[in-house]
Amino acid sequence: MEQAGVAFLRLIKIMDELREQCPWDKKQTIQTLRPLTIEEMYELADSITDSDWKGIKEELGDLLVHIVFYSRIAKEQSQFSIDQMINAVCEKLIARHPHIYGDVQVNDEEDVKRNWEKLKLKEGKSSVISGVPVSLPALVKSLRLQEKAKQVGFEWDHTEQVWNKVEEELGELREAVETKDIDKIEDEFGDVLFSLVNYSRFVGVDPELALERTNKKFISRFTRMEAIALETGKPLADMTLEEMDSIWNSIKKQNSGH
Repeated sequence: MEQAGVAFLRLIKIMDELREQCPWDKKQTIQTLRPLTIEEMYELADSITDSDWKGIKEELGDLLVHIVFYSRIAKEQSQFSIDQMINAVCEKLIARHPHIYGDVQVNDEEDVKRNWEKLKLKEGKSSVISGVPVSLPALVKSLRLQEKAKQVGFEWDHTEQVWNKVEEELGELREAVETKDIDKIEDEFGDVLFSLVNYSRFVGVDPELALERTNKKFISRFTRMEAIALETGKPLADMTLEEMDSIWNSIKKQNSGH
């Protein structure tokens, strides 16, 4: 613990020096840092997806730099100091864990989540879903919205009910496609995706991670297909769909299960 404190103070000192002496660091604002922070978050997400602990360590460090940077700018603008920010989150954690720091009894993690949402409402939140960031990617946002709604009992009882909803939404999408009304098709397509995200929760799958795994699998197979095509002297653009499909299927057999 003491070593962590020393390392953190060292980082703050370095940030102070950079902010005062480095031309690039001196120019930054919270607005110019924002896109860089988002990029760092995605880089961390990539490392987590790959279980790349070396990468996770590096990306967490980069994010910590951003946190310290924002806090330094806030101090300059007389908004808050870094110790005020840290103490505020400490107080929030203590207040939201009365089963640890108080006399509230819980049976499992679901009780903890329900208590958490009740406490946030007492803090002045207008809705249990108000804490879901507007700028979250749509797939992640739908998952978070459903998780929040669950905490007040807005939830199916059985997995089969959820799958029936998926099938119902698929049927409505087919009907919408027949109308050729693009607005209606988009609306029903969104409902299908939302219901599938709901189903993913019931079967214990992270939909964002599942889709990213499929993305990575597609990238791996497609680039392998390109390489095989080049080896034959006939690029993909000159092949028929049947020829490409033949190569694709051979790659799938070689990498069955991956």
